[in-house]
Amino acid sequence: MKAKRLFYDKAVLPDGGVVEMTIWQLPAPSAERPHGLKYSLFYGRDGERIVGYDNERGKGDHKHLGVTQMPYRFVNMEKLVADFLADVERATHGNDT
Repeated sequence: MKAKRLFYDKAVLPDGGVVEMTIWQLPAPSAERPHGLKYSLFYGRDGERIVGYDNERGKGDHKHLGVTQMPYRFVNMEKLVADFLADVERATHGNDT
């Protein structure tokens, strides 16, 4: 059985930024991906990644904020998307609310 795409969305923002999210259900959980999902969530502009969340093989769940990479604690798919969008919001509008 191959991975099944559960979710896909792509949006081009007014400033030219791109938000693209893809989440796949894997055939079976693994030690590296115990939640059984593979994901790639990207926000960037002009060919540069600004925010990224992924769990590529060998790295596990992690996120990129600019050039900084740090572990990400996966809870569930909904929280993953919410956390990613919150980081995109901070990146596009700064921390002042």
